[in-house]
Amino acid sequence: MFDNHRLKLEKLLIGNVNGQYPRNTISRDSRRMLKINNWLGFYLLVICIASSACKDEKSKPNQLQSNVKEVILSVDKKMTDHKVILFYGNSLTAGYGLDENESFPSLIEDRIDSLGLKYSVINAGLSGETTSGGLKRIDWVMKQKVDIFFLELGANDMLRGLPVDQTRKNLSEIISIVKAKNPDVKIGLCEMMAPPNMGEEYVTEFTKIYTELASSSEIEFIPFFLEGVAGHENLLLKDGKHPNAEGQLIVAENIWKSLEMML
Repeated sequence: MFDNHRLKLEKLLIGNVNGQYPRNTISRDSRRMLKINNWLGFYLLVICIASSACKDEKSKPNQLQSNVKEVILSVDKKMTDHKVILFYGNSLTAGYGLDENESFPSLIEDRIDSLGLKYSVINAGLSGETTSGGLKRIDWVMKQKVDIFFLELGANDMLRGLPVDQTRKNLSEIISIVKAKNPDVKIGLCEMMAPPNMGEEYVTEFTKIYTELASSSEIEFIPFFLEGVAGHENLLLKDGKHPNAEGQLIVAENIWKSLEMML
């Protein structure tokens, strides 16, 4: 049974229908059954890391597989001409603590569907993901063509105090791999910000990562997408770290401002 679940996840994320993601080929109710769950979290005002945040990244593939629910695939040839938008990040993208339909990628998917646009949305967020972990799994995720790629990683690097140069290098390599897979891909880079307690020098250098990568790589720069949510307890889950359903609505609106210009 486990092997069947793993195979269905691979088909969903990698793609096997006319060069497009099979997410196009499943019903909305069935898609809601897929959820890449979360164990680790992120929030910019957090000043310490929970011990679980230091789990070995080697455990992530098993985590990804073990959290997969049954997915029923049904072919829908009408959607095979859709372009693909892929959100690649950590627990913020995955929608930690929420139903899948409350995550910002799902909310954006709903807006796209309501506008009748021929785009399919893939949520490839994974809780606890660092830029190093993201680099390791990018080839697996990018098996098929992606037309718009949103990169949201770096927060967990910051919380773990990992070297800024290494974070920059990992993000740059992820971008290079994505471009190599599809030279015409449009890439959006989501800005991360370090809290003041990390020290002025670290904050400055960490923030530079995103502005410099965006300016040198012809990438769409997405300003701090937690704007209007960070620091507002009423928009966060009880853990005080992740946006709740209402907060996700604001995040989706922040992301949409950039995505709309890329469609």
